[in-house]
Amino acid sequence: MTYLAQLPACCLLFALLVPAQSPAQNATSSKNRLRPNASASELNRLLAAAQDAVAQQDYQSAAQDYEAYLAKKPDDASVHYNLGYVYTALERPDEAKSEYEKAVLLDPDNPKMAAAYRNLGLTLLPRDPAAAVDPFEHASKLQPQDAQNKWLLGTALERSGKLLPAIDQFQAAQKLDDKNLEISASLAHALLSAGRFEEAEAVYRSTLSLGPRDATLRQAHLGLANSLVAQKKLAEAATEFGAYLALNPADSAARIERASALVDLGQQDEALAELDRAQVSGPETLRALKLRSEIYWEKKRYDDAIPVLERAVNLAPRDANLADRLGRVYLAKKDYPNTLHWTVEAYNLNPAANDVLAEVVEAEYLNKNYQQALAALDALSKREELPASSWYLRATCYDKLGQLPQALEAYQMFLQLNKDENSDMYFVSTSRVRTLTRELKDKKR
Repeated sequence: MTYLAQLPACCLLFALLVPAQSPAQNATSSKNRLRPNASASELNRLLAAAQDAVAQQDYQSAAQDYEAYLAKKPDDASVHYNLGYVYTALERPDEAKSEYEKAVLLDPDNPKMAAAYRNLGLTLLPRDPAAAVDPFEHASKLQPQDAQNKWLLGTALERSGKLLPAIDQFQAAQKLDDKNLEISASLAHALLSAGRFEEAEAVYRSTLSLGPRDATLRQAHLGLANSLVAQKKLAEAATEFGAYLALNPADSAARIERASALVDLGQQDEALAELDRAQVSGPETLRALKLRSEIYWEKKRYDDAIPVLERAVNLAPRDANLADRLGRVYLAKKDYPNTLHWTVEAYNLNPAANDVLAEVVEAEYLNKNYQQALAALDALSKREELPASSWYLRATCYDKLGQLPQALEAYQMFLQLNKDENSDMYFVSTSRVRTLTRELKDKKR
């Protein structure tokens, strides 16, 4: 989406162009001889009447007089431009486009025709920005020191999806007029869209220094906040989101973005308050629910986290991370059946995830499903080298199932891999190795 929803009225050139030659001069010219029935005085009258009507904003009468003039003198580029402007004022864009095109076709290289090229571009821009590029380029070539023409060309390029050439034009326009608010705001937005976040930050700050108001002020704060988030400048981003929200408090999406920055800053309470404000405008989005569940997890509010995660799962039933998060919340509550249910669900949604498969092992073990835990361990061992803790779980499962030789072997493997001789697993394993070794020797006698 481009920065400008619509171009300001100041982009239209209001001045009428004076015909290159007066009707009286044309009447005596052998090159531009009038038809016999077209008197110079009548042309003068029509032209004066049309200009008078424009001054009175009586565009309908002006259109009629210009049309009558052009019926008698169709090769007057200036009057075609003037009629195009009148059609624009009457909101007749197709007819305006036709008149601007006739004007530039009759006198394509005249610097005065920059106005016609510009207004032709403005007529095309809302419906066909790609088509507007060419007339804006002509206007810019005819008036190379006009910053507004370069800005309009940049706008047409941006709306046509040609972001990098648009940035070039915005930068050229800014060099000509570095105090122009619209140019600065457009350049900042284009840089942000192009992922040039550091440059965007600088231009947004410059835009704010120009004293924007209303929509431009709001968009500058929001754009600056987004460029800061992209650079991980989260504290500054949170401040800019706050400035934007003070001007536009109903923007729940921006509140959620501010909450995200606050979560990353470890400011959970403020983030939660921001999410509460966002919720006032309607049901919470998936992103908001994820952030809220993350805050509840950090604050160990597990009972609050569960319904939030359940709502999130309803919105995104194929999201393995949500199922996994629910499993971890139930694990923290020592609700092992639900831990197993959601961990298996997460694994089914993402069977390639080794970390989730390791969680399945743990969940099966905690639910005393030792055979299933061993099966999951077997599957995991085919994907990666098992750590010491997994060998301890394997040994314990064999032990619980009464498979003593396998248990002894697994305990011994754990002790070979274990580096922490102060852990409970180490003391249990050394004790069980001694016991199992003795028991198995006794059985052989």
